[in-house]
Amino acid sequence: MIKTLLPYLILILAIGLGTASSSFAYSANGFTKIVPSLLCMITIILCMFCLSQVMKFVSVGITYASYAGTCIVATSVVGIIKFNQIPNVPTMIGLCLIIVGVLTVNLLGQTATASDVETTEVVE
Repeated sequence: MIKTLLPYLILILAIGLGTASSSFAYSANGFTKIVPSLLCMITIILCMFCLSQVMKFVSVGITYASYAGTCIVATSVVGIIKFNQIPNVPTMIGLCLIIVGVLTVNLLGQTATASDVETTEVVE
């Protein structure tokens, strides 16, 4: 069970690092402030490393859909809490749809590899 959960625990770490990187990017003010700029670079490198580890066990599409969707929502929450950026109603609806999409991909989605797909011979 731990082996099954490990990629998802690493994915959660990647999401945290990606969200932190986005927050640092905003604070870096166009990379004119050295400390948040360095923190942004470090966290995004660590984030990509974590994602590469997850992709050893989970398909690239599901990994990145989960990461990107969850990072969008998490970064919006950080924007609300840290930067007082309150989204309007259409934005909130969109964020809810992203959450539904991430849940759908993870709970119901499947991917096939080339070896899983039957090939048929084309007769001319």
